[in-house]
Amino acid sequence: MSFAIFTDTSANLPTLLAKKYGIGVIPLSYTANGESHECLDTEAFDSAAYYTAMKDGMTVTTSQVNPQKYVDYMEPALKEGKDILFIGMSAGISGSFSSARIAKEQLEETYPERKIYMVDSMGASLGEGLLVLRAHRYMEQGMEPAEIVEKLTAERMHMYQLFTVDDLMHLRKGGRLSNAAAVMGTLLHVKPLLKGNENGKIVSFEKVRGRKAVIARIAQKYDELVVEAGKQIVGISHANCREEAEYLASLLREKHAPKEIMIVDHEPVTGSYLGPNALAVYFSGDADVRLK
Repeated sequence: MSFAIFTDTSANLPTLLAKKYGIGVIPLSYTANGESHECLDTEAFDSAAYYTAMKDGMTVTTSQVNPQKYVDYMEPALKEGKDILFIGMSAGISGSFSSARIAKEQLEETYPERKIYMVDSMGASLGEGLLVLRAHRYMEQGMEPAEIVEKLTAERMHMYQLFTVDDLMHLRKGGRLSNAAAVMGTLLHVKPLLKGNENGKIVSFEKVRGRKAVIARIAQKYDELVVEAGKQIVGISHANCREEAEYLASLLREKHAPKEIMIVDHEPVTGSYLGPNALAVYFSGDADVRLK
């Protein structure tokens, strides 16, 4: 069966890598100081300028993707006679996955001989992107879309997404975290530890005093929860704190070195909810790792 893999820019995959593997990427958009933007080219994204501007007070807003955008990007593949496998950002943090479902229904009515398969990654950034890369690997191994969907649906529950931010207020303002948690974190001058839970939502579950201490705690959680590190790609995303991302990577290699560590600048859309100096790690654990 001929099929194409699609994702969205939330997956935070390097542009050259997505092109190399033929992965279609649908852009999310954001508005900065009243001007609308899309970030399809991660190589051209100026992370330092963007997050510095946020720190200096730049206002950033996002909106749910219109179903028509999914239609526009997916339809050419259907016209070529290909089915589609789409892996999208968690429905627990964005309504965009619902828009993709609407587009799927419209397109399957227009092209009844074609099929669109969908996977809610229950994540964002490389918590989503690493699943997309696995989908490509499974496609190369000859798996059919339905089989890949079954595997990714199980594997997404093994994907641990752990991160810290400088200020919880960005998450609160975007409706991604409760107001009470945001206020407490600000008042106590502590660094929060957050994760993607079993429902694909962002929750704050621990607080650590001091930036260096919270990075060490992230590495400690990795050591406690990672499974078969040497067989997997581990992801790190950062919001203009590359040196700390590299330092975290060095800590991850000390006890349970992964096969590869992919470090990326956190893309601007979901990055707008995390804010400057956000730092995240993505790796696979056991079946109930999201509860830990």
